[in-house]
Amino acid sequence: MSDGFDPTNVATYNGNFFAFPYMIEQSDIVLVPVPWDVTTSFRAGTALGPKAIIAASSQLDFFDFNIEKVWETKIGTASYSVELEEHSRDLRLISEKIIQKLEKGESIEDLEADLAIVNKACESLNKMIHRKTAGLMEQGKLVGVVGGDHSVPLGFIQALSEKYDNFGILHIDAHADLRPGYEGFNYSHASIMYHAVQCESVSRLVQVAIRDLGHHEFEYADSNPKIVQFPDTLLKENQFNGFAWRQQCVRIISELPENVYVSFDIDGLSPEFCPSTGTPVPGGLTYDQALFLIETLRKSGKKIIGFDLCETAPDEYDAIIGAHLLFRLVVNMKASNK
Repeated sequence: MSDGFDPTNVATYNGNFFAFPYMIEQSDIVLVPVPWDVTTSFRAGTALGPKAIIAASSQLDFFDFNIEKVWETKIGTASYSVELEEHSRDLRLISEKIIQKLEKGESIEDLEADLAIVNKACESLNKMIHRKTAGLMEQGKLVGVVGGDHSVPLGFIQALSEKYDNFGILHIDAHADLRPGYEGFNYSHASIMYHAVQCESVSRLVQVAIRDLGHHEFEYADSNPKIVQFPDTLLKENQFNGFAWRQQCVRIISELPENVYVSFDIDGLSPEFCPSTGTPVPGGLTYDQALFLIETLRKSGKKIIGFDLCETAPDEYDAIIGAHLLFRLVVNMKASNK
């Protein structure tokens, strides 16, 4: 390699995704790890997902049969905040008290002060992610956010909505995430897409593989012209009736505008690919189906302007799947911006 870095050598762990050596100023793409899972409603732990993906990602080989010279992609890593991880852990102890009382059918009136602390912290996180991602984009960088729970990319989506007049979101997830709030949390992981579609620049939300949602979420989506859903039941029915996955991908992508943000909750995959994620749901996409969808988006000529990958658990198997997904999201984004 002209810069002296050979990714085929044994990786030297350096705290960066893929053990790439690039500083932010050298990088084409910057990945922002966000160790946060304060509002997770079932199984906690995804705050440690970014760290687990960093560790696993050094084991990859950097080659792609469809995109030339992907090993030359200069991928940088924003600084990992141990303080944010610790803050998330402390806040998680507070939010669990609220969740446990609600699950017992008890009032949380005596925990209103605690609830306010969590909501203020989540709002502060949104502002911090907004500042960080907006600053990186001002430097001309493409950006990907790596969670953490699925609440973390809201500030990034808001920053993109200030940069672009019009873009769509390709949302791969088991859940619709269209609740205005959940369990008293204004910025819950179950609310990310409700808040995202409030951004004026977001003209389309295309939800793929969703299969666990409330009727109020369905009614909201059905009444909102911005939102198009391709639920898992529809995808499977089409498959069983003989429709090729390529046909379905083309139909999905046709609903998106020219600029596309990809929001990928790993539980959009079948649980066999992410068994330790916080809220696994039967059904979903295979790894190959998800990758083919992203590749078809890139080949369509539309531009991937940013992405997030969230809800990867700190389990070695889940983390290696997450690392592979992350690399494919990176190189397809880069290729779509040529």
